[in-house]
Amino acid sequence: MHKRILIVEDEASIRDMVAFALRRVDMEVLQASDARSALIALADGAPDLILLDWMLPGTSGLELARRLRADPRSAEVPIIMLTARGEETDRVAGLEAGVDDYVVKPFSTRELIARIRAVLRRAQGDDGTGSIEVGGVRIDGPAHRVYVGEERVEMGPTEYRLLHFFLTHPERVHSRAQLLDQVWGGSVYVEERTVDVHILRLRKALEPYGCERLVQTVRGAGYRFSAKP
Repeated sequence: MHKRILIVEDEASIRDMVAFALRRVDMEVLQASDARSALIALADGAPDLILLDWMLPGTSGLELARRLRADPRSAEVPIIMLTARGEETDRVAGLEAGVDDYVVKPFSTRELIARIRAVLRRAQGDDGTGSIEVGGVRIDGPAHRVYVGEERVEMGPTEYRLLHFFLTHPERVHSRAQLLDQVWGGSVYVEERTVDVHILRLRKALEPYGCERLVQTVRGAGYRFSAKP
């Protein structure tokens, strides 16, 4: 899996440790010590994944994540947050900012590499077997893009996979546990609350096109994607 990983971490010892571990598994490494140098590195082309420290000098990792998600050039690049902040409120704040996964410090490089590979697999989840359309929302599989009519809809990789699952299984109610298993994968530990956060992000992506209502909450059961009222 030869991938380009951008490490944004102000502590040189952690940055060097992670870079060494990633190179050992044949990943190309870019490094930045703050938000400014990260944006300079991104100007040369988007990496396959960003490892982002929460506590950066100046602009925080959380603020940088929001900025990256708002920029079409980096909107779909997976982000894993490296942080000592393990509280639920902090994890939810990160997810709402566009982070795809968390690794809490201190961490082992083996765990980090496993999470990187899992997030990359999720980001590449579409098999490119054509187009799917439900209720005016269309996924172009080969192009890995989402459209409403002729307008392209920008969204993150996890929202894309969530939408892909909904469009291939419309009009059915899926529990949070089922969505975690199908979209995130049974081998990855993610809390059920995470599903709610990504549902909100998916609705927000579809809202400018009047399609957020297609993602329906079924009280006490889960979620459904339906073109019916």
